[in-house]
Amino acid sequence: MQITEDEKGILLLAARESIESVFWEIKPPQIDYNLYPNLKLNQGAFVTLTIDGKLKGCIGYVLTQMPLFETVCEAARQAAFYDPRFFPITPDEFDATDIEISVLSLPIKINSYTQIILGVHELLLDEENYRAVLLPQVAISNNYSLHQFLSILCEKAGMLPDAWCNRNLNLKVFTAEVFSEKKLKSEAHETG
Repeated sequence: MQITEDEKGILLLAARESIESVFWEIKPPQIDYNLYPNLKLNQGAFVTLTIDGKLKGCIGYVLTQMPLFETVCEAARQAAFYDPRFFPITPDEFDATDIEISVLSLPIKINSYTQIILGVHELLLDEENYRAVLLPQVAISNNYSLHQFLSILCEKAGMLPDAWCNRNLNLKVFTAEVFSEKKLKSEAHETG
């Protein structure tokens, strides 16, 4: 599914308004799916929050039964207030927070680590007692090699970092269309 520029703007605004609705106890954002049918599709998404380029929260859903619009709204609230790695975002931090959304394709099982394309594929590790997801921008922003990327994924799942060396793990890959408030503002400024 290709997200239009209008839809990107709507999703970013909805993510921001979802967080605001918690701060000020107002009604969460709504949408008319007749006008934006793509946003009604059951599509996975992650919402990443940063302040001055530093991660402040990231939560998402690889697979969901919710429409994309609702998935983004829920992920935004979860990232802002319930990511266990961070303290909840405060109203004072909110204006400085940049929102990034990753709309996901459906996961596809791979049979070999050589099928992984760094910077393109997101990884989903789905073992019996272990599960973790890494977005492609993690590899790019940290300049990880494939081995480092797999080790970080294993650690995130609670496994030993070299677990991937001993056998082929149950991995799926998927892609993401990534857009952010910061990037859209920058593009608008360049064209305006």
